[in-house]
Amino acid sequence: MDGLRAVNVWSVVAALGIGLLTTVLSAWRWCVIARRLGLPLTLGTAVSDYYRGLLLNAVLPAGVLGDVHRAVSHGRQAGDVGRGVRAVVFERAAGQVVLIGLGVAVLFSQSVPVELPGRGVLVTGLVVLAIAGVVAGRSTKVRRMLGTTWADARTGLVNREVLPKVVLLSAATLAGHVALFVVAARVAGSEASIGRLVPLIVLALLVMAVPVNVGGFGPREAFLAVAFGAAGLGAAQGLTTGVVYGVLAMISSLPGVLTLFRRTSEHREVLTERLDQRREQVPALVG
Repeated sequence: MDGLRAVNVWSVVAALGIGLLTTVLSAWRWCVIARRLGLPLTLGTAVSDYYRGLLLNAVLPAGVLGDVHRAVSHGRQAGDVGRGVRAVVFERAAGQVVLIGLGVAVLFSQSVPVELPGRGVLVTGLVVLAIAGVVAGRSTKVRRMLGTTWADARTGLVNREVLPKVVLLSAATLAGHVALFVVAARVAGSEASIGRLVPLIVLALLVMAVPVNVGGFGPREAFLAVAFGAAGLGAAQGLTTGVVYGVLAMISSLPGVLTLFRRTSEHREVLTERLDQRREQVPALVG
């Protein structure tokens, strides 16, 4: 309740402004990748669809269902659902890789006052991925799927022309999320320096990526309560900061309401294939 009462007009304006910036940057990242994969997508449509995805992520469990809808919807409009899904997967993965890289740097810098099994978790994760890769490699269908995915990744992301743009856009987007978190901390009453807040914020963003939440609520508040308490900033203030951030993040996604009930036929720039045109069928990323 303290977190809800702390939200004021200037923080709402800041949330909408920062949300617009991060959404445009993320949509731009999506456009860069999708176009390289041969999927038509204008920035205006990408921003609109991204807002809708953010709103669905904020109100539905797991926090990724909006991205799933965005991927499948665009893939259907483009006539290639598999490639549409992969474009969104690459776009989201690029942002997460930048966040994970910064998170690992924070963990190894020992600037966080909370005892976290950073190196152990990292090694365990790599071992699990290696085992999963060996097991998956025995399936012909999985090998074919991975081959198609890697081919599209090289075309749409992992190359000299696209990767620098995507990394830059991802870093700018991450800076926007961190800025919104700083706004939330200030609204919650924290007077800690930016240097003390940023490491905690980065790890909180990592925690939010775990798909066991609703709009980020749950793990984020638990982590911030522990982290702020260990840093001497007060567990209650950490919890309040998490709640304020969740409210502001949801407010920043509200423009997505305007796109929820828009008919998909309004995507004029995405044209269906002609009857006499040979369709390129690419296996989906999963299934």
